[in-house]
Amino acid sequence: MDAAATAGPEGTVPEERSTDPEVIGVRHGMFGVRGTGDTSGYGGLVRPVSLPGGTAPPYGGWFDGAVAALRAALGPLALEQALAKVVVFRGELTLHVHREHLPPVARALRDDGALRFELCLGVNGVHYPEDSGRELHAVYHLSSITHGHRLRLEVAAPDADPHIPSLFAIYPTTDWHERETYDFFGIVFDGHPSLTRITMPDDWRGHPQRKDYPLGGIPVEYKGARIPPPDQRRAYS
Repeated sequence: MDAAATAGPEGTVPEERSTDPEVIGVRHGMFGVRGTGDTSGYGGLVRPVSLPGGTAPPYGGWFDGAVAALRAALGPLALEQALAKVVVFRGELTLHVHREHLPPVARALRDDGALRFELCLGVNGVHYPEDSGRELHAVYHLSSITHGHRLRLEVAAPDADPHIPSLFAIYPTTDWHERETYDFFGIVFDGHPSLTRITMPDDWRGHPQRKDYPLGGIPVEYKGARIPPPDQRRAYS
């Protein structure tokens, strides 16, 4: 591997120091098809679904300085209370934050002079149905224009209580991103000023990018109208 081609702005590639991957499920087949219908030739594929394990310090590169600066900036809120784990994976830094501590962590990352992550680039949702107690994940991508660094904040919530504090007051650019994540995954961002659907119709039932959402043969529903699923729209003789 060409280290110079894969290094970040700091010119170093942090060493991989993660613990064993965290297996949260097993995937059967290529597309999750059960029974008949899988014509891909991969019906017998069995593959674990895993997440990177936590990383022990030192993290390498600028990561150690960033974590130390965050520890100092949080003050009375201990870093160990705020973070579930720190992950360095494929040369990228991800802070897994307990949801109740998300706003103070994000504010410290934005305001501290040694960190200065001024910009939130977006919010992604992920659904792991087999990850009991934390099935829903929201991932915030932060960028420091001052220092030329990037990191991620990842927060988890259970299906039974899909609430995560909104970061709109800290990063106003998350306005539409949080609405889209709510629309597609059903994550409720508490404190958002207008958490309404942004793509699907207002009366749409369900959240289309969740892994428990039905695939194929879904009727299209609009206000006052219903279009049958594709396999029922036309009869061929």
